[in-house]
Amino acid sequence: MQNAFYAQSGGVTAVINASACGVIETARRHRDRIGKVYAGRHGIIGALTEDMIDTSKESRAAISALRHTPGGAFGSARYKLAGIDKNRAQYARLIDIFRAHDIGYFFYNGGNDSMDTAQKVSEIAVQMAYPITCVGIPKTVDNDLPITDCCPGFGSAAKYIAVSTREAGLDVASMARTSTKVFVLEVMGRHAGWMAAAGGLAGEKAGDAPHVILFPEITFDRERFLAKVKSAVEKSGYCVVVVSEGVRGPDGKFLAEAGTKDAFGHAQLGGVGPVVAQMTQAAFGYKFHWAVADYLQRSARHIASKVDVEQAYAVGKAAVELALKGRNAVMPIIIRKSAKPYRWSIGEAPLSQVANKEKKLPRSFITADGFGITAACRNYLQPLIGGESYPPYVRGLPSYVTLKGVSVVKRLRTPFVV
Repeated sequence: MQNAFYAQSGGVTAVINASACGVIETARRHRDRIGKVYAGRHGIIGALTEDMIDTSKESRAAISALRHTPGGAFGSARYKLAGIDKNRAQYARLIDIFRAHDIGYFFYNGGNDSMDTAQKVSEIAVQMAYPITCVGIPKTVDNDLPITDCCPGFGSAAKYIAVSTREAGLDVASMARTSTKVFVLEVMGRHAGWMAAAGGLAGEKAGDAPHVILFPEITFDRERFLAKVKSAVEKSGYCVVVVSEGVRGPDGKFLAEAGTKDAFGHAQLGGVGPVVAQMTQAAFGYKFHWAVADYLQRSARHIASKVDVEQAYAVGKAAVELALKGRNAVMPIIIRKSAKPYRWSIGEAPLSQVANKEKKLPRSFITADGFGITAACRNYLQPLIGGESYPPYVRGLPSYVTLKGVSVVKRLRTPFVV
């Protein structure tokens, strides 16, 4: 009987802790095969620095409460391990930690880069003759992991964006005659427009907000954009725009690139919302407002999608079950069995087919003019925001759990600096 290591990676979501809950509760039901579940404090950094949390010290009620608690309960990190050949010492360190703590299962909860890390760990373990089962657990609000029908975390973020777009649209419409004519909501999505597309769910008939959606998949055309805004204002009296942070101009550059890079080497984006909003003022003199959904869209557990919560828990549970079946270097995926009614099941995919690959919004999901979503897109998105799963409330505020976070005693004498 060996222990398990679980870590959260990259940007957190409203439901990543539901996956953690699925992992830990399922492992506890198999105490005859899995000893303790150790969680990395701040993701993979917790493994490299031997800074781990002993989840066995947490009560059943506390672990259960993870299901309705947003953020990353154990701490996440944007930290990309280099290639095995470039920095073998990092991987050797991981294996040393796993060996010292008798860890035979590695569960890594994240997106594209995280699945790459899980794949590499499975490879180095073979090279170093250390038996460990590595299973990736999908998570990303960007919804850009391939093979799986959708990604846990996306449904709740999509629901937040759709709700916010509808509510902001009503606000702007009520004041448009004497005040704001253009409202721009900037949402996440560096290369894939799934989040922006979610805003389209807010409008159900002609003239409803949003009037314009700007996708990363469609090259930004300033003149066509301005013409679309002007037409919406003339017809409806106002215009609501949903724009993805990753929109690029004809030169291939992000409209709002800040000139810096994040920990994964991705360009840091500096805010496309005000950029496009100011274009409308410069062209037509429209009064505008803009907002950046930013962390709000990925942390809004108070209006999470019930479907998303259930799927997040299910992939965590499935990860443990796959590991116990001896399935190595795989990721549980969500399979859509039908759309109306929405039915889904859990399958699996090799990490090699997921790592560092992105699933973009299909062109068939974007209207011919490039500014809206099609019926096919709506049919895909609608079930993912379905149902409510409210957290418990105390004195008018949602009640979330804070874990004790008892540290695992270190066994290695050599420190590791990341």
